[in-house]
Amino acid sequence: MHWFVDVLKKYAVFSGRARRQEYWMFTLISIVISIVLAVADAVLGTNSIIGTVFSLAIFLPTLAVTVRRLHDTDRSGWWVLFGLIPIVGWIVLLVFMCLDTVPQHNKYGLSPKQLPTY
Repeated sequence: MHWFVDVLKKYAVFSGRARRQEYWMFTLISIVISIVLAVADAVLGTNSIIGTVFSLAIFLPTLAVTVRRLHDTDRSGWWVLFGLIPIVGWIVLLVFMCLDTVPQHNKYGLSPKQLPTY
């Protein structure tokens, strides 16, 4: 759960790098929370209001962690706009998100694998 909270602490931080684990754990926890909220919306009959509020609340952190993940693969954050292209853009971004960290220092900072974890 700390992966989710750590990303939320960096709410709108678009600089730096994010490891695969940080990105994918945030994504997994977000999906699980979205499913739980969708069920709650269905049970309460709130017409997807709770899920919509959650989606709007995590939009900026999701965008920020995606940009930092792209930085970790030594790509500009502007590549996130490639996701606006249906299917092909999504597949390309999925591949980028699955790629390993660039092990050396790049223009976006030190490799997160080299930074101490607390």
